Amino acid sequence: QVQLVESGGGSVQAGDSLRLSCVASGLWNTLGWFRQAPGKEREIVTAITWGDNKVYYADSARGRFTTSRDDARKTVSLQMSSLRPEDTAVYYCATSLKSLYRIPPFIGDFRSWGQGTQVTVSS
Repeated sequence: QVQLVESGGGSVQAGDSLRLSCVASGLWNTLGWFRQAPGKEREIVTAITWGDNKVYYADSARGRFTTSRDDARKTVSLQMSSLRPEDTAVYYCATSLKSLYRIPPFIGDFRSWGQGTQVTVSS
């Protein structure tokens, strides 16, 4: 079981930036960032693999969000720019022992989850 702790959420204005961090202790193959807005299903935002550093971005994130790894700190970050009100959600990091074998990644493969961090974007 991987222990995951997210941080960096907050309340910002549209157009602002936020950086989320996920400290992951344990072994994983793919780490994903997900979000869930009120009344909506949890959706994947981005994912990054451990071995070959492949990255996936959902259409909603591509061009605005960047995910990166800091192996020394066991941290995966999500840099979010040009935030929009529709980005408002609880953001979770989660890990899978599988590689990015399908696009988009299958949420059912992600077995370890963090507690989530709230991101609120005001217009």
